[in-house]
Amino acid sequence: MIKQSAPIGVFDSGLGGISVLREIHRLLPAEQLIYIADSGHAPYGSKSTEYITQRCLQLSDFLLEQGAKMLVVACNTATAHAIDTMREQKLSVPVIGMEPAVKPAARLTQSGVIGVLATQQTVKSQRLQRLIHDYANGVKVVAQACPGLVEHVEKGDFASLELKGLLADYTTPLIKQGADVIVLGCTHYPFLAAALHEIVGPRITILETSNAVAQHVSRLLIKHELQTSADQQGSVSFYSSKVDAVHRQSMQLLWQQSLELDLLPSHYLTIPPQMPVPDPQ
Repeated sequence: MIKQSAPIGVFDSGLGGISVLREIHRLLPAEQLIYIADSGHAPYGSKSTEYITQRCLQLSDFLLEQGAKMLVVACNTATAHAIDTMREQKLSVPVIGMEPAVKPAARLTQSGVIGVLATQQTVKSQRLQRLIHDYANGVKVVAQACPGLVEHVEKGDFASLELKGLLADYTTPLIKQGADVIVLGCTHYPFLAAALHEIVGPRITILETSNAVAQHVSRLLIKHELQTSADQQGSVSFYSSKVDAVHRQSMQLLWQQSLELDLLPSHYLTIPPQMPVPDPQ
């Protein structure tokens, strides 16, 4: 029997999932939350499906050991490549994932062209192709892989000239093809929204899905009768597979509140030896 007061487990390949965590905490302040930044293995976008899946299963095991009543995969790449396997193996709790906002973008566009900024693995994923097929009928979707953006967010860089150069390189092809809506298909990217707006201008609509995911979490808690009593005071615990001064400072900057950061237990820091670890492509 899962307790209503049990925590919700949230994880991402790094710090990007804090964009989702903030929305869940804002909407559901009574809930206990546990967040894992798997920054020691970031970025997932350059890893194989097998690697990503193994890390997701390991992090899920840790969160379930902490008594989690729900898992939120606050990472588009992990959702695209691992959530089906997670749901097959983690049937004891609801598992929520992320999907790029292709459906609302297709409704909003006036030009008939939308852009998607995402990691290499998300751009190549069948899950994104299914979203486009199901919800973007008659709309041109330009998907752009964005290597390097995750790393900038991980080190707390949201406005450097180097970062803005990358953003200009990645958005220019979308604008040239007529995109008037740009979907942020990675949870790290909302932290770059200010720089993006500066580059693409006010006529381009930028969409991300952290609020929609928080709303879905709320609905599922009610459906499964797992919501914590509203008179409780929630808390947030932070873990990472990498703890150093820069990483801690970046996390503090993104969370915008005081936090205590703990390193994951040692047996959760690396892929088990029975799972071959591919080199990033």
